Amino acid sequence: MAADDEDYVYDEDSGEWLPAADLAAKRAAEGAVEVRDAVGNLLADGDSVTPIKDLTVKGAGQTLKQGTVIKSIRLTGDAQEIDCRFDGIKGLVLRAEFVRKR
Repeated sequence: MAADDEDYVYDEDSGEWLPAADLAAKRAAEGAVEVRDAVGNLLADGDSVTPIKDLTVKGAGQTLKQGTVIKSIRLTGDAQEIDCRFDGIKGLVLRAEFVRKR
């Protein structure tokens, strides 16, 4: 496809005609939620984190000790919650304010 064949869409916010792919990327970036850890580092899907203090896990009868590595987190769309996997605990959701990125 040549550059001249590209579909253009009118962006009402800027008042300009933009390529459809650029406009879609711009709107996706606007909808993205920034999730930051306890010290302000930006978290992303697949990052590893460690708790900054001992955390008691409700319903599991376990405690996550400070410094325990939790691999491959997933963002939930909420600015303060991350979804994680840990041995023996299914459906673990942690608050971002209690973890630090590794």
